[in-house]
Amino acid sequence: MLRYATTGLATLLVILVLDALWISQVALPQYRAALGDLLQFRPIPGVVFYLVYVLGICVFVLPLAFNGDGWKTALLYGALFGLFTYATFTLTNFAVLRPWTLGLTVADILWGAAMTGIASALGLTLGDAVLRWLR
Repeated sequence: MLRYATTGLATLLVILVLDALWISQVALPQYRAALGDLLQFRPIPGVVFYLVYVLGICVFVLPLAFNGDGWKTALLYGALFGLFTYATFTLTNFAVLRPWTLGLTVADILWGAAMTGIASALGLTLGDAVLRWLR
């Protein structure tokens, strides 16, 4: 259980850093251009998203990585988890929101896959390093 906790927390930290960079440097300007006044940030749903998302990684990615080839398995299955979850979100937006563009859709799907794969692999590596340090 301690391995899940340390890896989950490390993964959360990596996701927060990567997503902060992505949102501030790439996504926000694109979202502003496409959505204009429709864009609004609500902090509580944002916090809930990150907690639920990392819980999903802990349930669907980490067990495979712990029993598989470590960071390589975390990278692969994290990328797949990110691909499926971000595709669900962004394809739904593209289907129902007139200003949502194909460019936003493709960028979000690729980002979700890359960010989640990298965060899962780094989170596993950092979490295991913390566990070794604690022992």
